[in-house]
Parts: sequence; structure tokens; C-alpha cells
Amino acid sequence: MTTDLYIGQGAQSAQALVMKRANRHGLIAGATGTGKTVTLQTMAEGFSRAGVPVFLADVKGDLGGMAMAGSEAASWTMKRATEIGVPDYGYSACPTIFWDIFGEQGHPIRTTISDMGPLLLSRLMGLNETQEGVLTIAFRHADDENLLLLDLKDLQAMLAFTAENAKALSARYGNVTTASVGAIQRSLLTLEDQGGAHFFGEPAFDIQDFMRLDPQGHGQVNILAADRLMRSPRLYATFLLWLLSDLFETLPEVGDPEKPKLVFFFDEAHLLFDEAPKALLDKVEQVVRLIRSKGVGVYFITQNPIDIPETVAGQLGNRVQHALRAFTPKDARAIKSAAETFRANPGLDVATAITELKVGEALVSLLQPDGAPAPVQRTLIAPPRSRVGPLTPEERARITGWSPFAHKYATVVDRESAYELLSQRAAEGAAHAAQTKAAADAEKAEAKAAKEQAAAERAENARRRAQPKSLTEQITTSIARSAASSIGRQLGGRAGQSLVRGILGSLLK
Repeated sequence: MTTDLYIGQGAQSAQALVMKRANRHGLIAGATGTGKTVTLQTMAEGFSRAGVPVFLADVKGDLGGMAMAGSEAASWTMKRATEIGVPDYGYSACPTIFWDIFGEQGHPIRTTISDMGPLLLSRLMGLNETQEGVLTIAFRHADDENLLLLDLKDLQAMLAFTAENAKALSARYGNVTTASVGAIQRSLLTLEDQGGAHFFGEPAFDIQDFMRLDPQGHGQVNILAADRLMRSPRLYATFLLWLLSDLFETLPEVGDPEKPKLVFFFDEAHLLFDEAPKALLDKVEQVVRLIRSKGVGVYFITQNPIDIPETVAGQLGNRVQHALRAFTPKDARAIKSAAETFRANPGLDVATAITELKVGEALVSLLQPDGAPAPVQRTLIAPPRSRVGPLTPEERARITGWSPFAHKYATVVDRESAYELLSQRAAEGAAHAAQTKAAADAEKAEAKAAKEQAAAERAENARRRAQPKSLTEQITTSIARSAASSIGRQLGGRAGQSLVRGILGSLLK
């Protein structure tokens, strides 16, 4: 039987997450410095020990310590464990794999342009509805022509082709304007500047590589280095949504398993929703709502629970609320809103308690075995068993070098795709055009040469006729003419005489 995940000691009873209900998602909220990261680490460790693989985004760079066992150097952890009576507490490390989109602090995670699709790419680039439609047409034509879109240069080549053939594509798929294509190309340059080129390409990430157990049956903890990624919040949000979508498309339906197949922790969750268009929010809501049946639990970590849209927040059954501060009227409204999300506890004024919680203390309401939320309790969160804090660069590099994925994703593969095929077509077209032009130019040159030759010959003949003759030529010509005239007269006389004699002879006979 699966052991429930111990969260901490409540004012009235111990708080433990029922594993069979862990895929009903959850929320960890609270102001900066109130203990959200430690709560995340405690829960992630608990899932790992129970044989559930975990993914989490390390936004501040201080979760890498999960790969190392805790020690007496963090004396507060043992003190806290003793204070609340944590069962069989002891220091231990988690089987950890480090990932990094940029490939600097872990194994690179890549996907292809085709796998991302036009909707998420449009979100990533901030396109409007018209531009998204043009991008969809480019994808559709690439599919129809068997042109693989794998990396950014493939998409850039496809967009250039779309602009050059806008009229033909408009007749086939719908209106395509060069202005819209230009806007997409400019957004693509911005994405490339943010590091998007690292994310797109092959070998594409296999989601099954997140779902492994170590030889002791502990779930693999996958830590994404997100400190640099946070500087590109659009890329961060789209990456997380892509992961959820990929899981949703890949995993089979399992209903409510005895324990989740995978648990996701999304830190700075508001980045998923800030300024997101309705179509994307609908996509997030759909994935969060339906991925539960795939055996995947999703836990959002954010400063304020109102950062999460109501349509998504309604799916979050397991809640841990750290302290909030009421400095402004907006803060007061947020506290009231947070208090209303909990199942009431007659002995606890939730709205007041939220502002009084100490660091490491939280209001906790978890789903019971029957699926109903338990009454909220003020709870002291259990300490992690692994190191609290970051790894040194040397420790991270050593652990990454031992990883079974050290060579699988290290080398970029650049196979023949849209860029190469379109470049080849363009080269062949240019060669054919050059050959045709050369033949036409040769024909024109030949005709021109013939015309010039004829003109030259006519000019030469005219020159010769117009040129005055020399004295010798004149004398020779005169003599020749006189001789010809004399001979003519002699021949003429004799011929005449013969003719007369012939005629008379005939008459007299």
C-alpha cells in the first residue's frame, strides 16, 4: 500500500497528502521569503521516496541541493524535525538529473518547430490573430509538401518561401500578406535573440526520460535550471505549456492511480498566465483539467493565489498557503480571496491567520481519501532531508557527467529538412534561370553580331564605291574600255556582213 506524503504537523493533526488524490493538482502560495521553496523541496522529496518521478523548475538556482544529502550544517532542519516529530527523519539525497534549455547547467531540452505547433509559437512570439493565421498556413503548406520544420532556420526559410509565393498560397489556403509574414519574421528574430534557437532542433526531448526510477525504486527528480530562462518569460511560459501538452498527447488514460505517474512543480506560475490570450488560457485550462486522468499532478507555485485564473484555480484541490502581507488595499483583497478558497475551520480565522504565519508555517488543506478537501489547519512544514541551498558548479558538473543522458542529448543533429530542401529548390531554380538567361543572351549576341557583320559589309561596299580611283586605275580602265569598244565594232561589222550575206544567199537561190 502506498504511504501518504507527510507535509507537516497541523494544530490539530498531522497533514499528509493522500497519494491517490495527488493527481488532483495543487497550489503553493505565499509572499517572498515565507518558505514556499522549502515546502516545494519537502513535497518533491516525498514524491521521489514514494516512487513518483518529479519535474521542477529551479527559478532561483537553490534547488540543486536536492542531489546531495543534508547535513548538520543546516541545524534548523534537524531541530524542526524533532519539534514536529517527523517519522524516521534522516538526511538523504534524491536521484537528480539536471536539465537546461541552454545546455549550460544541465542536459539540453529541445523540441522541433513542428512539435511546438503554430498556436504555441504564436504565443511565444506575441502574434496577433491575423499573423497566427498566416503562420498556420505556412505550417499547413510545409505538411502538404513534406517539408520538415525542425529548427528556426527551417521556419525562417518557410516564411521566406511564403512571402515569395503569397499570391499562390492565398489562392490555395486563404489570404497571405507579405506584411504579416514580415511581422512574423521580426518576431522570430526577437525569439532568436532570447535564446530560442537553443530550444528548437534535434535530438528532440523524449518525455519518457522524465519518468524513470533509480535502482532503489525512488522517482527521478528532474531539475530545470530556470534562472537564465526567467529573463525570457515568454519562452519560459511556452516551454512549460509545451511540456504539459506533450505529456497530455503522449500518456495513456489511467484514471486515478494509486500514486501519480509524474508530478510537475511550476514556480513563478503567474508567467504562464500574464497577458495570455483567451485561446491560450483555454488550452492551459483544458490540459490541467484533463491531464489528471493521465496520472499527472500539476502544482503551481506563486506569490499570490489570485495570480491563477479562476478556471485553473478551481482544479487545484491540494493547497498550501504561506503568509501574505496586507500593505495595500489590493493585498487585503487578495488575502480575503485566498481565505475564501479554503474549507472553513470553526476554530480558525483564516484571513487573520494568513497575515500572522511565521516562516515555514502555512495554512494547509489537502484532499481526503473521498476526494473532499479537509478543513484548513495551521501547519508547521516538515524540513527537507536533502541539502537546502545550491550546488557548487563543480558538484553540478560532476553529477551531470554521471547522468545516463550525458551523451544522448549532447550533440545537435541537423538532418535534411525545410531549409535544405527549399535552398536546394532555390538553387536549382536559380541555375535553370541562369541557364535560360545565358542561352537567350547568347542568341541575342549572335543575332547582334550577324547584324553588325552585315552592316559592316554594306559599309565597306559603299566605301569602295565612293572611293576615287587612282590615275593608273583610270588609264587601265580607259584602255580596257577602248579595246572593248573596238573589238565590239569589229565583231559587230563582221557579224552584220555575215548576216546580210546569209539572208541574200537564201533569197537568190
